[in-house]
Amino acid sequence: MSENNVELSVSNEVLEKMAEIAACEIEGVSGLSKQAVDFKEVLKSKSAFKGVKVENSAGAVNITLFICIKKDAIARSVAEAVQQNVKDKIQSMTGTVVTHVNVKVADIDAAEEETEKQ
Repeated sequence: MSENNVELSVSNEVLEKMAEIAACEIEGVSGLSKQAVDFKEVLKSKSAFKGVKVENSAGAVNITLFICIKKDAIARSVAEAVQQNVKDKIQSMTGTVVTHVNVKVADIDAAEEETEKQ
């Protein structure tokens, strides 16, 4: 029986979506914050604002996420859980080595507080 060599190529956009889904699975994350990307990124992508940035370097992936946390969440715990979940999900789904997952808490979701006041 011959051995089948399968090469998997996953676009950065798909990796970004996987990272977004994995991050939002974590308790305490209310979503991703939209951050402006540089001008070159705007020309290459569909949106000028992203909550995830993926960089490929020699077959390894570096991911940066800009998350919005719930007002009562513990930022450090949430960020660590996001890092681990994103790394585990992408590596298990694609077989791609994830070298860094940088999590930046960009915002706090105060929407709950505003609805309570009304």
